[in-house]
Amino acid sequence: MIETTEFADIPTTTLADLLRREQVMDFGIRPLWGPVPRIAGPAFTVRCPPGDNLMLHAAIHRAPAGSVIVVESGDLDYALAGGNVCAVAQRRGIAGFVADGLIRDLAEVREAGFPVFARGVIPIPGAKKAVLPLGEPVRCGGVRAEAGDVVVADEEGVVVVPAARRAETLTAARAKLAKEAAETLDEWEAAHRARVDEILAAGGFEG
Repeated sequence: MIETTEFADIPTTTLADLLRREQVMDFGIRPLWGPVPRIAGPAFTVRCPPGDNLMLHAAIHRAPAGSVIVVESGDLDYALAGGNVCAVAQRRGIAGFVADGLIRDLAEVREAGFPVFARGVIPIPGAKKAVLPLGEPVRCGGVRAEAGDVVVADEEGVVVVPAARRAETLTAARAKLAKEAAETLDEWEAAHRARVDEILAAGGFEG
């Protein structure tokens, strides 16, 4: 079994090249402070209806150490979490939050160095009323995430690697990175120009 932490040195750009658009969250899910470290871990999935953050607050006490809490919300009016919630998550070893929503207390979160990828910040806290199951499939940033999928997030974006494709994706990513590392810029430039010129010629471009 491949440990998800082995994805920690795989850039999201490499994974995006292999998995394509449907596994990459939209650009609105972004790091809220920087420079942010890359995080990688199994998804612990949470759903919060608009205006409510109860299940995320429940999840920080239940998610295993090393996991990435992935939140479906879409709420742009109320914060899902604040500084204390992030501090407790960090203390419990949670790798970070990837949330389709907002947080607050950004200065505290930034000072603590807890990685949060979300849509932004708002000072208004949500309610705590809606009881929903944890660990069910969610949609975050337009991407379906299931419990146990590998989530990799860095300053370039967030990619979800389906659990069923974990081994093949890691092998392909490592091979791609090794090939790129062995290629000089001169070699890359020559191959790149040849490819671009071939496409231009096929399209009838002259110049």
